[in-house]
Amino acid sequence: MNFAAAFSAILGWVYFAAWSFSFYPQVWLNYRRKSVKGVSSDFLYLNILGFACFTFYNTNMFANPFIRGQYQLIHEGNLPLVRPNDVVFGFHALAITTFTLGQSFWYRAQSGPSRFPWIFVTFATLASLVTLAFCFLGATGHMSWLNVLYEVSMIKVVIGFVKYCPQLYMNYRRKSTEGWSIGNILLDLTGGSLSLCQAIFDAGVSGDWDGLTGNPSKLCLSCLSLTFDSAFIIQHYILYRNHAPVDQAPYTSSF
Repeated sequence: MNFAAAFSAILGWVYFAAWSFSFYPQVWLNYRRKSVKGVSSDFLYLNILGFACFTFYNTNMFANPFIRGQYQLIHEGNLPLVRPNDVVFGFHALAITTFTLGQSFWYRAQSGPSRFPWIFVTFATLASLVTLAFCFLGATGHMSWLNVLYEVSMIKVVIGFVKYCPQLYMNYRRKSTEGWSIGNILLDLTGGSLSLCQAIFDAGVSGDWDGLTGNPSKLCLSCLSLTFDSAFIIQHYILYRNHAPVDQAPYTSSF
């Protein structure tokens, strides 16, 4: 293995570790508090849907000979810049986000009925209909299966954007980030930065800058991580630093 390949592998596995461990601070915080108050249920539901799309995309781009062959035809013989760590991360993320949602069911069941996740149901329905439509186009020859896969990956990107919005709004409404693990955010920011670095490095070494756009979900997810994680850091350390949640703050007279 040459230096470039070794360095890329190191970047990949370090970002894999950072992104993978980013799920655990929230799991531990939920367990320690015996509560998921402060965590948006829409975020948890959408996380699972998004990582299901992400895992499906990466697995096919890495291991499906037919898809990889179609990719080579339009990228001058170059293979997709999807690494084993991308595939492993997807399956791990899907498993741990499912576990976190299980925590939500358990702790919310003990504290009373929870709100119906209408945002998740809406997007799950839309995502299913869009996926079926693109699969129909692929099956009838009106679209290549590679493009079908690209569209599925972009569903993950859209969900990646939408899932953070309810959590940002919840923090804003409560004027606090209590219950929302900042460790999750810091590790996610590290993973997103290194993922973007790996994609740029691989494209530069191979001379295939189309590789950046050839794996749009990875590129967009890295950029989303950098953007939203920065917003959460501002909320936690600047806007609502040491703030008690509005719904838990002691009563104070306005006079």
